[in-house]
Amino acid sequence: MDRIIGRARWPRWLAALALGGVSATGFAPLGLWPVTLAAVALWMALVRAAPGLRAALAVGWWFGLGHFIIGNDWIATAFHYQDAMPAWLGWIAVTLLALYLALFPALAAGLGWAGGRRRGDAYPLILAAAWIFAEWLRATLFTGFAWNPLGVIWLDALGVARLAPFIGTYGLSGVAILVAGGLMLLGERRWKAGAALAAGPIAIGVALLLAEGAPVPARGHAVRIVQPDIGQQDKWRQGFEDRNFARLASLSGTPGPEPRLLLWPEAAVPEYLEESRPEDIRARARIARLLGPRDIMLTGGTAIEWGKDNFAAGARNSLFAIDARGRILARYDKAHLVPYGEYLPMRPILSAIGLSRLAPGDLDFWPGPGPRSLGLPGFGKVGVQICYEMIFSGQVVDSAHRPDFIFNPSNDAWFGPSGPPQHLAQARLRAIEEGLPVIRATPTGISAIIDARGNLAASLPWRTAGAITGRLPAALPPTPFARYGNILPILFAGLLVALAIAHRRIAR
Repeated sequence: MDRIIGRARWPRWLAALALGGVSATGFAPLGLWPVTLAAVALWMALVRAAPGLRAALAVGWWFGLGHFIIGNDWIATAFHYQDAMPAWLGWIAVTLLALYLALFPALAAGLGWAGGRRRGDAYPLILAAAWIFAEWLRATLFTGFAWNPLGVIWLDALGVARLAPFIGTYGLSGVAILVAGGLMLLGERRWKAGAALAAGPIAIGVALLLAEGAPVPARGHAVRIVQPDIGQQDKWRQGFEDRNFARLASLSGTPGPEPRLLLWPEAAVPEYLEESRPEDIRARARIARLLGPRDIMLTGGTAIEWGKDNFAAGARNSLFAIDARGRILARYDKAHLVPYGEYLPMRPILSAIGLSRLAPGDLDFWPGPGPRSLGLPGFGKVGVQICYEMIFSGQVVDSAHRPDFIFNPSNDAWFGPSGPPQHLAQARLRAIEEGLPVIRATPTGISAIIDARGNLAASLPWRTAGAITGRLPAALPPTPFARYGNILPILFAGLLVALAIAHRRIAR
């Protein structure tokens, strides 16, 4: 491996940038996880060969820049639906975000170089621990941006994702570094250590996959998920409200003798359902007419926060539970909001230079209190995570009131062809971590029923109008991750460091 790096004629920074871009092909929709592992292995050799700490940090940063520009290309698509800002600004936004996110691979590279470059075969252990810490930090600082953790490449690869209930998503990312480090050592003809690192986690994952037993049964309540294929360009267009509602209603089916849970996407209803305006009262009545006497609808909508003198001070991105009498049984307010999408940071300054929110409207959204479970009469408890919230490992469930399933209403109509499958993949990882089924409802796809082991029980393709009728899969007993959360990947990182130190002492 060092010979390959030594013979490369590319500048070190350009090689790192290219490897970072190639590494992102392991994410959905391409799913080229072997390519990702090979790219990471070459990058690890490049980090170790750096002549100093500053050079190692630079190799990590350039790798991260390529990785996040390609992996977050879907963000650029969102600017096509914002009249106040030109579409080309989307790629500038992607690049600016990548300039920041690249700091975290740089941190991992610096820690890996400083702590592991002289530890021989233990170097991958140090770098894997550093990557786990850096990725957790990326998901935490400044409200966090947890999109596309490296561990998501394992979702459909060799059973390795079955480690998620024990080490979490960030631990899976560390496993990706370990396996790539094994490939690096095999390239250097260090057969024993390379084989152990490359094959060991995969062997454990396959064993866990084989030990799973029968599929999770889907014998729960009847559910119907509506995917209307209403594009972002039509969602808020004036005069389209009735047409959009008619499409949602036509796909909702007719009530039967059995109670059913009807699920609509995020922000499916433009009216303010809790208000007393005539149009809002009519909206609740129209929804009630779609329901049987024991049916319940879960739909996304907006709640207004009123200030003094009947002044609208803010809004909430909310989920409403509505019964057949048009009553609002419960409401959940999104807690983890999207900067620049749902609120504009430093509004006085940024609005003065012409920037605005990507979501239409003059009011900034306010955050809710965080994960909580809603009791639904006849249907048990549902945990709600609206859109973006679903990507935050360890932050999706009220552990004191464990739900029977998670509902993830989303609006992925913004995000082109790559964003929806990436979002779905991360929702599947939450199901595996928590041992809970997940239901997704989106306006343009990908809507799905996901069982508690992360398998797709049913789904609708992107840009397809339709409905999913099925039954809610059973929940599994609380997993270790459900009990202890992200302390597990941090402990895993500590174990890797301890093993690296022990290996060094044994080698001496």
